[in-house]
Amino acid sequence: MKKRIGSYPRVRIEGGGRAVVSHAGGVLLVETVRKTGLDTAISAALTPWRKPRAVHDPGKILLDVALAVALGGDCLADVAMLRAEPAVFGPVTSDPTVSRLIGTLAASGEKTLRAIRAARAEARRRVWQLADRKAPDAGGTVTVDLDGVLVIAHSDKEDAAPTWKRTYGHHPLMAFVDHGPGGTGEPVAALLRPGNAGSNTAADHITATQLALAQLPKKYRRGRQTLIRTDSAGGTHDFVAWLTQRGRWLSYSVGMVITDTIHQHVLKIPASAWTAAIEADGEIRDGAWVAELTGDILDGWPKGMRLIVRKERPHPGAQLRLTDADGMRLTCFATNTSSRPIAELELRHRLRARAEDRIRAARATGLRNLPLHRTAQNRIWLEIVQIALDLLAWMPMLALTGKARCWEPRRLRLRLFTAAGQLVTTGRRRVLRLARHWPWTS
Repeated sequence: MKKRIGSYPRVRIEGGGRAVVSHAGGVLLVETVRKTGLDTAISAALTPWRKPRAVHDPGKILLDVALAVALGGDCLADVAMLRAEPAVFGPVTSDPTVSRLIGTLAASGEKTLRAIRAARAEARRRVWQLADRKAPDAGGTVTVDLDGVLVIAHSDKEDAAPTWKRTYGHHPLMAFVDHGPGGTGEPVAALLRPGNAGSNTAADHITATQLALAQLPKKYRRGRQTLIRTDSAGGTHDFVAWLTQRGRWLSYSVGMVITDTIHQHVLKIPASAWTAAIEADGEIRDGAWVAELTGDILDGWPKGMRLIVRKERPHPGAQLRLTDADGMRLTCFATNTSSRPIAELELRHRLRARAEDRIRAARATGLRNLPLHRTAQNRIWLEIVQIALDLLAWMPMLALTGKARCWEPRRLRLRLFTAAGQLVTTGRRRVLRLARHWPWTS
């Protein structure tokens, strides 16, 4: 009798298996494309770029690359993963054809970008209608978070430059619609910028916000029901003035830099003026208080602006700054929401931290690096990344329930998309059978 040595069973490997589909879980994304009408919208938008007698549709090619990125790819050549499974993903063009299309679209510049963005906006409107009470605007409001992303370049690329973190690459400015605690979020703008682009450049924030608003249904493109949140990079006179311009009237919650003037005003706040900060569950946040600054400190800012400051005991190991006071970490933000207590407004602004989760998901979905050399080509790549992130946000919103709606891309790939299946043809129908023992088949 022989005793088996080792922790894992010995498996013999052979090639030649038939009707076996890898990444069978990718059918979830394919069905999301079909259900939302994204395929027809992008195909129609890119019709001007389809050459006479072309076999492959430019819209289908672009979506194929986006699907590959959503499944974990990080370059154009990863579309080969889809090409190997035509039963699930249909006919997929060759790598040279993909490269030529990206070059053609990049050569058209803004015209191409406007076409792709219009198709995404059309599909987004339909998704939110289908999602109904799970949609980001189910409560009658929409929250858009703006934040910058550092993308490191490992080779010489056009417009790559040293960044403020002493790295080398690009500094895109992105915007995400927040799905709240019961979901994730979807990208609505990505502005490609050189690595040395300023963090608090008002013109870039205005452009990114314009792109984001164009992605929303028309009723949310102006008015107080749309909230724009940023960190202290958005706390500039020009950007806040643009948000509150007559006819726009957007709500905002933007971080502010603790200047010496703000610091001096904070030191004068009496103890009785501080209110305990709260957590998302309504409980008091231990060691944190908020207060509102008034008076001449608001001179020069738009009418109706409120300046709210928070002081909090620093976390263990955190270093205090010169602008902190009495051993407390100070943060500050401005808002034009007048009908809510300052503790609720501070909690609402603090929840902007969910944008960091969206950035982490973007890095895991094609934004770890920009794979192409020319800036015009990488702008197309950014649109592809956003389409992939759209699909990864829309699929859970339309198809999943419970905690699964909050799964990030890495977990979706591990548990759902990598599932294998068997393709069976019966009664002129193709059926994809998933493994019965796979924990997430249901």
